Amino acid sequence: MSSDESAYLVAGATGNVGAEVVRALAAQGLRVKALVRDAGRAKLPDGAEAAVGDLDRPESLEPWLGGVEGVFLLPGFADMPGVYARLRNAGVERVVQLSGSSTEVGNPENAVTAMMIGSEAAARESGLRWTVLRPNGFMSNALRWLPQLRKGDVVRAPWGDIPVACIDAADIAAVAVAALTGDAHHGQVYRLSGPRAMVPAEQVAVLGEVLGRPLRFEGLTLEETRAELEATMPEKYVRAFWEFYVEGTLDESVVYADVERVTGRPPRTFEEWAQAHSGDFT
Repeated sequence: MSSDESAYLVAGATGNVGAEVVRALAAQGLRVKALVRDAGRAKLPDGAEAAVGDLDRPESLEPWLGGVEGVFLLPGFADMPGVYARLRNAGVERVVQLSGSSTEVGNPENAVTAMMIGSEAAARESGLRWTVLRPNGFMSNALRWLPQLRKGDVVRAPWGDIPVACIDAADIAAVAVAALTGDAHHGQVYRLSGPRAMVPAEQVAVLGEVLGRPLRFEGLTLEETRAELEATMPEKYVRAFWEFYVEGTLDESVVYADVERVTGRPPRTFEEWAQAHSGDFT
């Protein structure tokens, strides 16, 4: 590719969504700079260049911003306005800001919601052409069950009675790429979901069919759930998720049309996701 060809910078390039954005851009033959903290550990597709940087240090982006037309950003870094200022000063034209569904709840005292609200505000105030994506929970969250499935056929997890119209990260990426490469998405907030709401037991049943195993689901008690959360995250996030799922302030069971509206095809089903990722479970 020529050195003066427009490029796209993708944050979180080895994560669930960022990796799919990198793959989708590279598949279109576009020049991709994949932002990673460790180039030696990054597995990138052909056509993607590792860009070593850290969004918590906006100055680390400077070496990689030359020729960048569009940027895909994750939420919640320490100085989101500072990140956007660097992008604007470098001549970036478009940004797709990943956010979350809880922004619609609008409680700034909730740590997760506050992070999303702040990130979206930085996008709106940046002076760049921005698009915000608010997805439901990810289908890839099922990969958290891998350690249990390596030991047996029972999945024990929290929130067993909470239905979520979860989404394939590849569908989030498809919408992100459309917004990065097209002119019709400035100022749009897209609400992204999968095609139907499912509780965890239904997902486990699908995985059992795909893997040919007699899997079953057991929900954790609230006491077990709190203990698990407190062992893995700061208290402010424990309180945030408790508000979402115990107090019931967040509803991700609604199915939205924005994936099909933007991409021209319906979002993938959990069955399709499980088939595509069956190798991860074996």
